[in-house]
Amino acid sequence: MSNYILREVKTKADEHKWLYVDRAIYKGNRNWVCPLDGDILGVFDKGRNKKFKDGEAIRWYVEDATTGEAVARIAAFYDNETANGYEQPTGGCGFFECPDSQEIANMMFDAAREWLKERGMEAMDGPINFGPRDSWWGLLVQGYEFQPLYANPYNPPYYKDLFENYGFQNYFNQNTYLWRVYDDDVNEVVLEKAKRVMANPGYRFENVSKISLEDAAENLRVIYNKAWALFTGVNPMTKEEAQKLMRTLKPIIDPNVIFFAYFNDEPIGFFVMVPDLNRLIGKFGGKFGWWQKLRLMWDLKVRKACDRLFGIIFAITPEFQGKGIESGMMKYILETYVRTDKNLYKTIEFAWIGDFNPVMNRMIERYVCATRHKMHTTYRYLFDRTKEFTRCPRVGFKKRD
Repeated sequence: MSNYILREVKTKADEHKWLYVDRAIYKGNRNWVCPLDGDILGVFDKGRNKKFKDGEAIRWYVEDATTGEAVARIAAFYDNETANGYEQPTGGCGFFECPDSQEIANMMFDAAREWLKERGMEAMDGPINFGPRDSWWGLLVQGYEFQPLYANPYNPPYYKDLFENYGFQNYFNQNTYLWRVYDDDVNEVVLEKAKRVMANPGYRFENVSKISLEDAAENLRVIYNKAWALFTGVNPMTKEEAQKLMRTLKPIIDPNVIFFAYFNDEPIGFFVMVPDLNRLIGKFGGKFGWWQKLRLMWDLKVRKACDRLFGIIFAITPEFQGKGIESGMMKYILETYVRTDKNLYKTIEFAWIGDFNPVMNRMIERYVCATRHKMHTTYRYLFDRTKEFTRCPRVGFKKRD
């Protein structure tokens, strides 16, 4: 008879147990940064997460039958739009935390699989987010010795075995690259291409301080929808979503490190970097009340204590890709901020570079000369164990009606 009981989260007390499992798992781990409670709970708030409009989510924790202590947790979820974008309807599991026990892990994976199967799913990805890919996505498989970026997953090495022993297979990898501001340089090819671009009077580059946040949001939306929204699994950004993103980022924005590219005054590219909050929030223990908010603003704006930038999103519109715009933008960033005495940051991390996008990986490695130092894996488990498994296809456009 098992010493463990799987319990569904139904009450506030259950939710508290589910939420606090990670504190026990990572106790004494100096690299882990406790996520903000509100960031995690917001994923499962129907009023905040639009995925609930066309989907469902469920959470479980595993209780030690002897002590009553919650020792593990998982969530399962799906939304029909995402699920039906694959060859087989695919749901997800995530927010997985577990001691080094295959028995406990299998108990949670079984529950997630059966719940998703009852709802018409034929596969599950994990560990992933019930929301956008830029948060809580993938299992850390390389780089355990490094501190994670804000809202990026961190986990012990044995989680890899727990997933793979159950039967999950590698669907794709997400690479994170490190660029040391004062030690690393960019390839000379970049600088030569940049000179040619910047010699054309139609091109110009500016940081966000030159325009209003409303205009910045609209520029970002236009570029994003041209550059990214035709890729499988990526939805177009609405005007409301763009404005909300800028409002969310406004308190932490450093206008020196958000850049736009223009051709004849039309926005054609952007590079958005933000100070990495994980350098500052670890001491909060997941709490983010008024005192923590004041402390964060003091550390960020007054003490300027954050020394790491998080490159969260980069895009060039299709008609200008391959013309050296990214090189021009990099040269402009270097000359106007990164290599000046105004710069506050020691490192820049470029996250979520999928191995299904070899062009972007080559650009970061060969031209930016950044070093890969973390890797996360998104796993897939096919419910029909006789079905042939295929990895994520390389970047390609999806057709729209």
